[in-house]
Amino acid sequence: MKISKNIFYKSFKRKTDNKKISKLFKHLIKENNQILKSLADNYPNKFTKKKIMSLKKFNDINLIGMGGSILGSKSIYNFLRKRIKKNFNFIDNFHEFQNISNKKKMLNLIISKSGNTLETIANFNVISKKNHENIFITENKSSYLKTIATKLKSDVIDHNNYIGGRYSVLSEVGMLPAELMGLNQKKFKRYNYLIKDRNFINSLISNVSGLLNLIKKKKSNSIIINYDKNSTDFFNWYQQLVAESLGKKKQGILPVISNMPADNHSLMQLYLDGPKNNFFTLFFSKEKSPKKILNKNLLDSHFYLKGKNLNDISYKQFSATESIFSQRNIPFRSFFINNRSEETLGELFTFFILETILLAKALRINPYDQPAVEILKKKTKNLLLRT
Repeated sequence: MKISKNIFYKSFKRKTDNKKISKLFKHLIKENNQILKSLADNYPNKFTKKKIMSLKKFNDINLIGMGGSILGSKSIYNFLRKRIKKNFNFIDNFHEFQNISNKKKMLNLIISKSGNTLETIANFNVISKKNHENIFITENKSSYLKTIATKLKSDVIDHNNYIGGRYSVLSEVGMLPAELMGLNQKKFKRYNYLIKDRNFINSLISNVSGLLNLIKKKKSNSIIINYDKNSTDFFNWYQQLVAESLGKKKQGILPVISNMPADNHSLMQLYLDGPKNNFFTLFFSKEKSPKKILNKNLLDSHFYLKGKNLNDISYKQFSATESIFSQRNIPFRSFFINNRSEETLGELFTFFILETILLAKALRINPYDQPAVEILKKKTKNLLLRT
């Protein structure tokens, strides 16, 4: 099945009732929903072309954030890495900061919806130097980041307070970094086109119906079989989207990323012959100018590798997995990426955001909050206050 000219898709084979999901989809696109508006090409970003031009001088950029504040930008950077000439450091955990220079003039882009994210505040205070310029993306309300931005006389770009971090990739949060990478933010915005495209709508609805059917059958482990190393961070973004949106009321899906071909030699045994509470998403991307096999070094026993490149081998592994999963009635869907571009990635973001929201609504779960995580944040702060 063709989702678009960029993406080909095979759905779960089991028959499903699409009427319920179709009804939910019609209601969803009629909502006054800021998340959906951010997917559209007429979404009014809070940054200007003038601001972008003033920041183009920076070749080294530190992006500081946690979760949805940074995962979308990180996935854009790595998915389109061959086209990006600037160097981005993504600071989304506590580590050695080995790539941060004390001498270079750098741009720090600090992102937190609340403006009070503990790890973001700590990392910024470790990284920030006098010769760094700082731009903050945060809600227009009183917070730590708003206060420190005023103290440093730094620019603040308003974070849309109706869009949670994990849904924010096509808003200011992801599109300002994309522009600084030299990409065209308008090309990511495919929503207006896609919701009028029958192939996209049919693929989305049948896919959500299939997922709902699998959940009802107690298959709760979603294994992503990823054959594209440049998409690993995209699936880190997807992992948060699914886990944080659906993991409520003793329900949810556990998304696990399995990178190939390495995991063929470790986890595939379990996938094929282990517990049957898994379903799978296979993902492959066609590459331009992949590394070629050197024929002169091949022995006769491996003549079948002659003239092949690494992408050819990866695709045959992808196809073999599809075939074996089908023979063993292991539930799977697969995505074949025909062209690596802003449009392709925008379509993937749109597809999985809509999929997650629709699935949550079908399960009668609020897709937009994360109450359990807020409890952990408060507990951590209380423990720090005691020491």
